[in-house]
Amino acid sequence: MSTSSSLRAPDVSSTPVMTRRAWWLVVLNIFVPGSAQILAGSRRLGRFAVVVTALFWLLVAIAIGLFFGARELFLSAFTNAVVLAVVEVVLVAYVLLWIVLAIDSLRLAHVKRASAGSRPFVVAFALIALVAYSGVAVAAVNIVDSARSTISEVFSSADYEEPSDGRYNILLLGGDAGPDRVGLRPDSISVASVDAETGETTLIGIPRNLESIPFVEGSPLYNDFPTGYDCGDECLISYLYTYGEENPDLYPDAEANASSAGVEAMRDAVAGVTGLDLQYYVLIDMKGFDDLIDALGGVVINVTERQPIGGDEDEFGQPINVDGWVEVGEQRLGGWEALWYARARHGSNDYDRMLRQREVQEAILRQFEPTNILTKFRSVADAGKQVVTTDIPSVMLGLFTGLASSARDFPIATLELSPPTIDVGNPDYDYIRQLVTEALVSSTPAEE
Repeated sequence: MSTSSSLRAPDVSSTPVMTRRAWWLVVLNIFVPGSAQILAGSRRLGRFAVVVTALFWLLVAIAIGLFFGARELFLSAFTNAVVLAVVEVVLVAYVLLWIVLAIDSLRLAHVKRASAGSRPFVVAFALIALVAYSGVAVAAVNIVDSARSTISEVFSSADYEEPSDGRYNILLLGGDAGPDRVGLRPDSISVASVDAETGETTLIGIPRNLESIPFVEGSPLYNDFPTGYDCGDECLISYLYTYGEENPDLYPDAEANASSAGVEAMRDAVAGVTGLDLQYYVLIDMKGFDDLIDALGGVVINVTERQPIGGDEDEFGQPINVDGWVEVGEQRLGGWEALWYARARHGSNDYDRMLRQREVQEAILRQFEPTNILTKFRSVADAGKQVVTTDIPSVMLGLFTGLASSARDFPIATLELSPPTIDVGNPDYDYIRQLVTEALVSSTPAEE
């Protein structure tokens, strides 16, 4: 009698036969879901399961092939909320099918007719496999669900946009809404200018106390300040966020475009300073900044000067009554320490803080690597939803993720528009735009 016929019509009086049959059916179901049903149960269900399994692994193979052979297409697909929703439904449906098949294979195995010594091992093996497979699948569903939720909540639904002069320029704002401040105020202002071909990135740092900000014609702020931002006394660029928020009629379409009047005022200001077309913005709320860093597993910083955590300063501007220190040397900083390293004021000045903030930004970019994100995806995604606001459309995520991967071949270039290079109280904006142009030209690789 063949193996197939003995599985479908076994000698139920033979304990050895029924023991071997139980093991065969349970093991076959693990490696080829549906095979137990074809051999010993409902052939229709079995064939359906085998076809579905084959299609499932074909899709997995295609995804792997795209990942290694067409990375941008892969990233574009799997950063699309609709595609992720379909993947999530497919995973859930396949898990449910596999659970049905696993339970049915135990029914078909007639474990009670197997030898007494083998029964607990057959059942345990089947249940362990069920839990293991289901656990992996549930983890995958959670990752996909987090990705879909994050993309839907954080990123906009706007259309694809072409680069400007071969670059994507993204305004980066670090918002600080501390208890000693009225509303949110951008404490960190910079531009990430990304080469649209290579991903090479230049970070341009802009002091928050830059004054006499110019605006281009066409900006709503140009009508209010045609000769530059003048509020009467100490008119800093960072104040323009509050000005925009207090005058939302200046940017009536901002909210519909996943932005705000304050962000748009800052975008116009930084565009006037740098001469760049700023397609997108990213606003990071410093209140939750430490959660994001903790989710990434901390950031590695080469600390060149110890920085105080908390405390106050004496009459000479030196730290006193501190809660601790970020010590000199290469340090892996948790979120709380990294936040204080970026924000520490006592014993230093705004321009030192700008440099430290840029160091933290670069460290975070280094931490955003596929293996790190995959293993900590849920916590990173949850933290990101609380911390990040942006108008980057989800349709651009594949491109930007690919550029970020390519950018690892290049060091991140920086340009700090701060003293002594720039007089922040009386800046020469023609000179500033010249520096920006030179920095971006020098950062573009020569064509071979």
